[in-house]
Amino acid sequence: MQVQDHAEIVHLLAELRMEHRDLDVAIRQLASGFGRDELQLTRMKKRKLLLKDHIARLESKLIPDLDA
Repeated sequence: MQVQDHAEIVHLLAELRMEHRDLDVAIRQLASGFGRDELQLTRMKKRKLLLKDHIARLESKLIPDLDA
């Protein structure tokens, strides 16, 4: 992995984590409201899970490979 790649991954991780936090807040607000939109809530939760998986994959790229 090149230094530029590392910096790009770190920057992307920060953006994805921010989106994940924002979705968490939006989901809590939507879930607590009256007449909530269940379809929208489901979509937001699915997007949040996809973000979590993407974050985990990028974090694993930052871990250096060790020869056993």
